[in-house]
Amino acid sequence: MTVASSVDGTCPPLTSAPRLETERLILRGPRREDAEAVIAFLQDKDRSEGFGHIAKRGDAWRWFALNVGHWHWHGYGYFVIEDKTSGQPAGISGIWNPETWPEPEVGYVVFDGFEGKGIAYEAAMRVRQWAYDDLGFTTLTSNIVPSNARSKALAARMGAVYERTYENENMGTDELWRHPGPEALA
Repeated sequence: MTVASSVDGTCPPLTSAPRLETERLILRGPRREDAEAVIAFLQDKDRSEGFGHIAKRGDAWRWFALNVGHWHWHGYGYFVIEDKTSGQPAGISGIWNPETWPEPEVGYVVFDGFEGKGIAYEAAMRVRQWAYDDLGFTTLTSNIVPSNARSKALAARMGAVYERTYENENMGTDELWRHPGPEALA
């Protein structure tokens, strides 16, 4: 099967995700060529432990396809974070709410080589703004594995506060952090 590519050689988006921008980043829907970067992240035990490590390549590919389906089911999901300077996928950030999740959450991860640059914060702030301004959300959470100190620090930097600990069917013990609503950010 031949897949059509655009003038710049990239495959077309797999979803109807909008294109969002920040000063340094493009947030866009996933494309076929993004699968390798996402799969590499998911299979890296050290890097993906707080997100949901997936040891087997086939299962990691299925998670990539799950995200595509999530966009079609909900009208939102994880954007691929593209670094404007390099054009490389730098991570993923979006609104995640699969079956068994307590409510929609702002999620964020950066890929190897992109840590420590404020990319996750910049992307997550833009995603949250989109969820409030364009999707009409009135509240959002971030669900964080208790040992993930970096994610908790980022959530706190975004103004989120710890609300409760609960058992996540997929992740085990999780902390739910509540983000300020749109009225608090106005």
